[in-house]
Amino acid sequence: MATTTASDVAELRAEVAWACRILAEHGYSDLTLGHVSARDPGDPRRIWIKRRGLTLAEVGPEDVIAVDLDSHPDDSTADMHLETVLHTEVYRRRDDVTAVAHGHPPYSTALGATDAPLLFLTHDSVLFDDGVATFENPDLITEVAQAEQVAEALGERSAVLMRNHGVLIAGADVRWLVLTAVTLERAVMLQSIAVTLGSPRPIAAELLADLNGRKYDDFLVNEYWDAWVRELRRSGGGFEGA
Repeated sequence: MATTTASDVAELRAEVAWACRILAEHGYSDLTLGHVSARDPGDPRRIWIKRRGLTLAEVGPEDVIAVDLDSHPDDSTADMHLETVLHTEVYRRRDDVTAVAHGHPPYSTALGATDAPLLFLTHDSVLFDDGVATFENPDLITEVAQAEQVAEALGERSAVLMRNHGVLIAGADVRWLVLTAVTLERAVMLQSIAVTLGSPRPIAAELLADLNGRKYDDFLVNEYWDAWVRELRRSGGGFEGA
């Protein structure tokens, strides 16, 4: 296991803060609700997560707090979101996941309140060529047993629609997490427009995997991330010192 330096931690906390602010600009703003976390690169049993009480758009690195995956839920602090267990249980189940987000973006949340599937109508949708999972219980997820069920519903996928509630996104890193979250909301938004204009004409199933591989890769994810950060800085949405 690599040792996490103070510089590593500072960089990760800043990246989580940027992720929160980017998601706020792309449909995930909902009062002080919604949260983003990342797994500590040197200690896989520790995560760094947005604290409660702030909007996503207000989060700075100092607002990203440590949570021990081995701690008992009864030991939760006043700074922790009630649904922090959504994050911890996904990390427990998925070694490949190093970043998690939960929020209530309007289009994806609305889709999760219907019996309609995500249709492969645009290049945005092909990122989810293996489908989007669903979780049927609309309750707040504050107990470990509930969060285990959400993680089980997510399975090996990158997104789960939480019925009548919101979405949970899992990523290989913070940048992929943000791309996945933003792209899901855009895909559903475009679907909602398309179905009002005529009969949907989905992309052929045999084209999905190839399109996904050519449309999304690490180089482009980093390019998109840099563009989002520049966009926030231009609009005054960056945090102090960044």
